[in-house]
Amino acid sequence: MTFTRYAIYYAPPADEAWSRFGAKWLGWDMETGTALPHPEGTGLNVAAITDVPRKYGLHATMKPPMRLGEGQTQAALETACEALAGSQAPVFLSGLHLARLGRFLALRPTGDQSPLNALAAACVMELDTFRAPAPEAELNRRRTAGLTPEQDANLTRWGYPYVLDQFRFHITLTGKLPKPELPAVEDTLSKHFIPLLPEPFEIRDLALMGEAPDGRFHLIHRYALSG
Repeated sequence: MTFTRYAIYYAPPADEAWSRFGAKWLGWDMETGTALPHPEGTGLNVAAITDVPRKYGLHATMKPPMRLGEGQTQAALETACEALAGSQAPVFLSGLHLARLGRFLALRPTGDQSPLNALAAACVMELDTFRAPAPEAELNRRRTAGLTPEQDANLTRWGYPYVLDQFRFHITLTGKLPKPELPAVEDTLSKHFIPLLPEPFEIRDLALMGEAPDGRFHLIHRYALSG
């Protein structure tokens, strides 16, 4: 398959109950590259609630999607990902919890996040030679969100505002919801999803992802953190 962009994700283990529910919740299994039916009996329009994050799959972004720069190849990126993962240790946190990020719902980690933030920073910086500069139109579009000076500096240097000191690990579960709808979605996720979440929460590998021409992301390979 030919990919238009690449990203480095934390991708939950495919064989765990919380991962399976999360993939069904979003309606996309990036491990197998297949659409999934949404959970039944929730009383919610899950397809509409998850329309925006669906194409990305159940994940947390470690290095944001990027186009390959001139002269760079997927094979070279794969080699670099393997070397990076081999130099980084697994990360252990207390667990995950459901959080509001504005009007989005996401899973956020609990526990000391310093090692996690350091891992994400390494992904951003050490693989940046593979990134093509973002088009000016894309930069301008991101600036319409009202970035802080730090975020704008990140956008200029790294192609994305929410990296390094502005990074917040999160696993997105919804699109932007009307405020009155948030409690019902929170209640459903609290009943059906939160009891499945792991304690402790471990990150043992990095996932190289590719964006297909239709915009959906597919797992290319997992690289064990073995440093």
